[in-house]
Amino acid sequence: MAKAAVATRGVDLEPIDRLEEKVKLLVGTLDRLRAESAQDKEENARLRTESARAAEENTRLRSELETARARVNEAEGTSAELSALRDEREQIRGRVSDMLSQIEALNL
Repeated sequence: MAKAAVATRGVDLEPIDRLEEKVKLLVGTLDRLRAESAQDKEENARLRTESARAAEENTRLRSELETARARVNEAEGTSAELSALRDEREQIRGRVSDMLSQIEALNL
């Protein structure tokens, strides 16, 4: 038994110490990678939620834009109609003015 104790003392433990250190580093690296993976998953979920909100907002804004374009088209049509009515009014004024001038020229 004394020989076994002496033999154990004489065994080089340096490779085992290095292996233990490498295993600890590996465990630490795995823990870090797992934490990073969990953070990435959380960030992914957050970005998906943000993307869904942005898509909804985009849809809402498209709808508002289409409504605004329809209003602009309607306003342009109304503006053209108003301009035509003003031109017609001016023509009628001119004709009435001519008729009044003709009536005054009759000296009744």
